[in-house]
Amino acid sequence: MTIANLKGDEFTEREKRNLAILEILRRFGPITRPEISRALGLNIVTVSNYIEEFISKSLVFEKEFDISEGGRRPILLDLNPESGLVIGVGVNLLNIVGALVDLKGRIVARSSLERKDVGVKNVVNYIIEAITQTLNKSKENHGKIKGIGIGIAGLVNKKDGSVRWPEKVGNRYDYASVFVPLKNIVEREFSYPVLLENDATAACFGEQWLDLEPGIKNAIYMFSGVGCGIMINGEIYTGASGSAGEVSIYNPKEEAPFSCPAGNPCFLKRWEIDFGMLNEARIRITQPRDAQSIGRRLLELSENSLEELKLKHIFQAAKENDPLAVELLGRAAEQLGIKLAFLVNLLNPEVVIIGGGLEEAGDIFLNTVRSAVNAWAFEEMASSARIVYSTLGENSVSLGAASLVMRQVFSQI
Repeated sequence: MTIANLKGDEFTEREKRNLAILEILRRFGPITRPEISRALGLNIVTVSNYIEEFISKSLVFEKEFDISEGGRRPILLDLNPESGLVIGVGVNLLNIVGALVDLKGRIVARSSLERKDVGVKNVVNYIIEAITQTLNKSKENHGKIKGIGIGIAGLVNKKDGSVRWPEKVGNRYDYASVFVPLKNIVEREFSYPVLLENDATAACFGEQWLDLEPGIKNAIYMFSGVGCGIMINGEIYTGASGSAGEVSIYNPKEEAPFSCPAGNPCFLKRWEIDFGMLNEARIRITQPRDAQSIGRRLLELSENSLEELKLKHIFQAAKENDPLAVELLGRAAEQLGIKLAFLVNLLNPEVVIIGGGLEEAGDIFLNTVRSAVNAWAFEEMASSARIVYSTLGENSVSLGAASLVMRQVFSQI
């Protein structure tokens, strides 16, 4: 079972059936041929023909007989998770995670690197390092690897495998291009086919593929306040060019419409990925301190170096009731909730998943987001939207990227 190339999302009818049958086996196996036939509305002979081919390639195996309801006992079928492995890499708010995953979505080996505040070219080096570390932890399985999926911020050009990355130039945001396509860099380095996807879109797919109840058809995965993954009617929505999910607009020539004197920041304007919390914390800590010694716990966690202050320190200090951390996190949660209220009104999702590292912020953050959505969205939409943290946590982007590769493997059997 090999794949020469990881292609786009357009599948032939045969590939769609491959994917549908194997997805039933992945989610619900062990399962019988008649149960697969009923679940998909396919003729039992058609299902059996596909199954026999999967068995011949060791992708599916037969198990013990199921309990008979009269007559011959049906044979149980299950996916063979060890018949192939995929690598997923996720670039999160706090770290970069690499995961070697079997065909049932279980992590076989994992690596994690702290994310530095660096430009896109250095992020590429970290991605390569995360893959290298993951491979080194499971050297005996290299021959089973079918491909690498990478979830990364920015606008992903799936035709040439490059990324347009949002970087600040002075006080403005611009998109800096990766001049050497990321896909080609990683393929040359490791000799496996590579699939690129936006981080929030990859995470949204991972939640659908591995965690959400099968009945959930409409969902948003929110990665900080700058981007989201969207699922509509059970399908990941990526738009005409594959770049859907950016939830801000920006024109450096037209600042006036975004002065937003009544509300700062403007909720359509591009935000810092950390909601500006780190910059605000550094400013506040350097101001004359009051009797409570503003930010004392933040300084302790960062070893008295404002340059070493990280988002994780704000999360930890807020859990310990540091006044400044609680204030900053509360304001960020309200800002995120207002932006989510707009998306909830627009898309009317069943579930909104908050992740990418924000799940480390704790219950107070999540409850504040929920309150803001309820206050700002229409009641009908807000009441039907369940707002939760990602249960895949910091693995969500890497597992989502791996799952996208897995889908390609399933379709191309």
